[in-house]
Amino acid sequence: MMQVYGFPNTRSTRATWALEEAGAEYGYTLINLMQGEHRRPYYLKINPGGKVPALIDGDLILTESAAICTYIGEKFPASGLVPPLSQPTERAHYFQWCFFVMSELETPLWSMAKHSRLLPEEYRVPAVANTCLWEFQRAAKVLEQHMKDREYAVGGQFTAADILLGGTLNWAIKQAIALDSPTLQAYAERLANRPALLRAREREAQAATIPPA
Repeated sequence: MMQVYGFPNTRSTRATWALEEAGAEYGYTLINLMQGEHRRPYYLKINPGGKVPALIDGDLILTESAAICTYIGEKFPASGLVPPLSQPTERAHYFQWCFFVMSELETPLWSMAKHSRLLPEEYRVPAVANTCLWEFQRAAKVLEQHMKDREYAVGGQFTAADILLGGTLNWAIKQAIALDSPTLQAYAERLANRPALLRAREREAQAATIPPA
């Protein structure tokens, strides 16, 4: 059985969300970031980067949320999380939007978080916040144009690209960053209400013995 290592309301929610969408059986191991468990030797053997999520499936150890979601989609093709090889155009667009999320949409949010509270204080440059916000808003406009008259990002059906996009938009909303787009607001709300995501949040909350977000 696959095992997810994660912490609620982080990128690891993407992995549990994908597993719930796929109807997969999995275990969940809490890595308490608040107590520094991600820096302890036993976890660094799993993920030397000291981040969540990580996924173990037999002999496979996999990190990086986009890779994990894609692996789950490939392992459970009936889930539709990743377009099959028989749909090369949709598959190409799937990877396009996965790469867009990680390189363009999420990166400014991550930089803002690092320079506001995560980096050692001597390495923080708080003044980058305005630049990061501008970068995020520019990327959000690209996504907005794509999502007009679309329910999902790729091929008219829900895929793991929507998991990555939805998770990132939700991150922005929680940071009080206005999306300023009815299209993106509706898209984010549509994804936030998916039953599989609600189950994933409940599973994480139970593991952490905290209320669901």
